[in-house]
Amino acid sequence: MSGVIIRTATRQDIEAMTSLLQTLFSIEKDFSPDPARQARGLSLLLDDPCQNHVLVAEDAGQDNGQILGMCVGQLVVSTAQGSASVLVEDVVVHESARGRGIGRLLITALAAWAEKCGATRMQLLADRTNEAALDFYQRLGWTRTNLVCLRHLL
Repeated sequence: MSGVIIRTATRQDIEAMTSLLQTLFSIEKDFSPDPARQARGLSLLLDDPCQNHVLVAEDAGQDNGQILGMCVGQLVVSTAQGSASVLVEDVVVHESARGRGIGRLLITALAAWAEKCGATRMQLLADRTNEAALDFYQRLGWTRTNLVCLRHLL
């Protein structure tokens, strides 16, 4: 896709990524937009580039390089796989840029990083009512599991 660059995020991207997360967290019923928390979380991810990979999709046609989308991958160890696995989070594309293949580019780039790190599986959570996201992942070959996500806040 011309006009879009997928690259590793930097601290200069935090404000734009926080804005994208506001859109995502307004869709997901389990989370609430909180720019300060989201910026803090992004900073933590960027502090550990060996375990985390934060990607942005940048509009190459603009001088200021508007951030059009983002995704995050975090390495974890899967005892089921006996190898590294990547937890995928925060896949979001700006509403005005959807349908241009940006989400696919982000996931493909993240998968390349995952393979380079020796991961044999990627996994993610998606809001069960976000049909557009669920359809998107299915088109990319993702399958649903029988697992249920549970959480306990500390």
